[in-house]
Amino acid sequence: MKKLVSVLAVTALLLTGLTGCAAGKKKSSPAEVSVPEVTKSGTVVILATGGTIAGVGEAGMTAGYEPGTLTAQDLISAVPQLEDVAPIEAVQVCNVNSDDITDDVWITLANTINEMAADPDIAGFVITHGTDTMEETAYFLNLTVKTDKPVVITGSMRPSTSISADGPMNLYESVCVAASKEAVGKGVLVVFSDLIYTARSVTKTSTYNVMAISAGEMGASGVVRDGAVYFYEQSTRRHTTASRFDVSGVNALPKVSVVYFSVDADPGILTYAAKNSDGIVIAGAGAGEFSEEYISVVEGLKIPVVISSRIDDGIIIPSNLLCDNTIAADNLSPQKAAILLRLALLETSDTEEIQKMYFEY
Repeated sequence: MKKLVSVLAVTALLLTGLTGCAAGKKKSSPAEVSVPEVTKSGTVVILATGGTIAGVGEAGMTAGYEPGTLTAQDLISAVPQLEDVAPIEAVQVCNVNSDDITDDVWITLANTINEMAADPDIAGFVITHGTDTMEETAYFLNLTVKTDKPVVITGSMRPSTSISADGPMNLYESVCVAASKEAVGKGVLVVFSDLIYTARSVTKTSTYNVMAISAGEMGASGVVRDGAVYFYEQSTRRHTTASRFDVSGVNALPKVSVVYFSVDADPGILTYAAKNSDGIVIAGAGAGEFSEEYISVVEGLKIPVVISSRIDDGIIIPSNLLCDNTIAADNLSPQKAAILLRLALLETSDTEEIQKMYFEY
């Protein structure tokens, strides 16, 4: 415990050098340049779910740690500059490795945000989360949160006890974005390593790098620099208040299985998945392609089947489909295509109607 307290104290000490969102001392320069400033507004609520950002391990090491150890209050205490940005309220939703996130946690997060957002004193929300499934939680909330107030998700690639832990800075910058009027109405965002991403495009691209969070060919939407928030792009797809999906009265989501195609993949996996799922997403090769054996099974399935790709970038359109009874995932990854299908199945199993959703969301 002494080691943990010591590490948190050192982290807080290191962060005293940060230039806060509020006005403070700044270096003189030959020419003064006007930049966006964030003034204190309403409360930012930090909803903690665990992950590496709350992880503790051997001092200095980046692997072999225990995720979901620190509490929301621990994370806040390590970054005293947060209070210079906005009043902070902490909510501990859960404290787990993000591989243990469930639809129950998703629904709880969405409903908690929707309820708290009605409070005029609350300016925005930050969710601390493990990076492994961060993109999935972000996209789910992007489709189910019913507020224009900023909802920002962040985490870290290094535990709190490592050298140069990235969690404190990511948390600080996320609060800056959540408190910023510039972020209002832009949907759920992910803030990581100085960059801002939309929930629809964000993805994890490395198992270890502090720049592991990216957005592929879609790119970042903005940057955070010394607490100032700059936006350059935003999503045109329907989200948050413009989304049709509502989980306020939902206890669980329909089950969707993701099946990964590879050379000699056993088509029996599809048969098994169909018996135990309400829908299937196939992570096909190239533009969503798979073998003749797969085709023969897919053509006989009676549940919705969405075709995505195991390729990082690109788009799948209806003319790419090998089977008439399947649905094109557009440019959604298999894991995000599964989220949209789970929500769609709350309303319909009609493939034509579901296909429309993939080009709206």
